[in-house]
Amino acid sequence: MRYKTVLSYNGAGFYGWQIQVSDPSVQQSLEEALTVLLSENVRVTGAGRTDTGVNACSFTAHFDAADGLDTASLCCKLNAILPSGIRIHSIEAAAGDFHSRFDATAREYCYLLHRSKDPFMEGKSWLCGYPVLDMGEMNRAAAILKGTRDFACFAKNGSPVKTTVCTIYDAQWSHYTPDHVRLMGYPGREEDYLIFRIRADRFLRNMVRAIVGTLVEVGRGKRSAESMEELLQSADRCRAGESVPGYALYLSSVKYDK
Repeated sequence: MRYKTVLSYNGAGFYGWQIQVSDPSVQQSLEEALTVLLSENVRVTGAGRTDTGVNACSFTAHFDAADGLDTASLCCKLNAILPSGIRIHSIEAAAGDFHSRFDATAREYCYLLHRSKDPFMEGKSWLCGYPVLDMGEMNRAAAILKGTRDFACFAKNGSPVKTTVCTIYDAQWSHYTPDHVRLMGYPGREEDYLIFRIRADRFLRNMVRAIVGTLVEVGRGKRSAESMEELLQSADRCRAGESVPGYALYLSSVKYDK
């Protein structure tokens, strides 16, 4: 029987979702825990890859096991033995042909950025202390990304994919107030904290981090918003901005048709 599970993980301690030859991964941790609890060899398929250090607030995966599992009990047992950086939220029976990767219709990532030093954002958000960062221009550039386009210029060179065409449904920067500012009186300003949300049918390897790096260059005045069109047409990764750190990137949701 096929089971669908929703989980969260802190990417700090893992070399991404996918199993590595010698480094710890989220997939490996989950497969090992399920194999122990179910006394059978279990393989888990995820909604996609996340790179080293990248986080997931809501990640979907599936696995096959015997019929009639007590999924509530299994969920509790998994949380008891999995590393502290992984939390299982739910496990439920799914259709036999459900596929966590191929059935996904949209994925959303968020990237956190702060403008001035904040000890409580260390390792969670990228400190981007440039004196000028024009969010309006960054949003003008982000709007150009929307639609079905070839995003080869933002893909990691050598990525083994059949196509670099994706459809971006939304991409936008906004300000937000972190909990330690809102609830505990930390003297931070809302304008110092930015979040970038991007939603698409699929993403290429390293794509979001390269997009963020390029948009920050627009915000700094290093390139114009209009230059995004020429960049997309070039399909040249060397012409895009640098990839920003992975620890501030979060897979926030994976959507499926009902």
